[in-house]
Amino acid sequence: MRAAIIHYWLLNMRGGEKVVEALCRMLPEADLFTLFYDPARVSETIRGRRVTASFLNPLRRHYRSLLPLMPMALESFDLRGYDLIVSSESGPAKGVLAPSTARHVCYCHTPMRYLWDLYPAYRNEFTTSAWKRAVMAPAANYLRLWDFSSAARVDEFAANSANVARRIWKTYRREARVIYPPVAVESFYWKEPEDYYLIVSELVAYKRIDMAVQLFSKNGRRLRIVGNGPEYGALKALARGSVEFCGRVSDEELRELYARSRALLLPGEEDFGLTPVEALASGKPVIALGRGGVLESVPETDPVGGVLYGGPEQLAAALEEFERVEPHISPASLRKWAERFCEKKFAEQMRSLLLPTNGS
Repeated sequence: MRAAIIHYWLLNMRGGEKVVEALCRMLPEADLFTLFYDPARVSETIRGRRVTASFLNPLRRHYRSLLPLMPMALESFDLRGYDLIVSSESGPAKGVLAPSTARHVCYCHTPMRYLWDLYPAYRNEFTTSAWKRAVMAPAANYLRLWDFSSAARVDEFAANSANVARRIWKTYRREARVIYPPVAVESFYWKEPEDYYLIVSELVAYKRIDMAVQLFSKNGRRLRIVGNGPEYGALKALARGSVEFCGRVSDEELRELYARSRALLLPGEEDFGLTPVEALASGKPVIALGRGGVLESVPETDPVGGVLYGGPEQLAAALEEFERVEPHISPASLRKWAERFCEKKFAEQMRSLLLPTNGS
């Protein structure tokens, strides 16, 4: 059986790319197709595959601006001869034209945020240029129509959380099997905490890192931020001395930062979010906005996994609450909890979906 894995873009190593790595290990002969590809910024596992990038790849530095051209680029991939197509979706990926004889399974991290759930925020808050807002409305309308219609090209959906499964139903009117994404929980470890909090995130507006930067700049507590993105300059301008920007770090450095932190902060809503699980696997609690995927990954009781708060304005109070309960948190219990998100369980569930036995 010939298999192809379609991923929206391979330009870094975040949660979606970790799923691609796990799929590569499950399907060792599969080829990869992607809109944009930078081999220097992905893992050896991905570089070791035959990767086909779209005709847009020479423009990958400007990939965020090329969304209207992505449907055409996806539909240009020649997938003749493949029996199984697995698309990894949160940007457009499922819109490929699969052969009629092939089975197409979409692992959906979320329907495209900037077209659906977060469109009003992108249109009215995150986009400051008047001409960009004027162009966005007709382009987004066209892309929503294409995105909805391309869902019909998928034989079966899997969602990375019950939260995303609800979005898939709301957006596409399609049922989805919930399969949590894989985390290499065994590679994380606990160390005695130092006096700093940690954020691990792409620096984009909807992550609401600005709220944490403003709070920690005022209260003087130490905050380390791992990641990069278009909001880096604006966040750096907000920050004061107690806030440190670490940029992109190696996997080894990231594990050490988790291990020595007091807690992980998530000021924005996550679809599922691998970073809370990585923190829990390090025996570290999580302070998060109590919406979206953290409701499935972070336990509030038995064990106490941290503090979930109700609204953005409650972050300061949540921090105080965390410091009150911190002595009662068990690192060993958190590490045990995180084991339910290991790659072995992901692989078992995905294998039953991708390679069903006869009669199932």
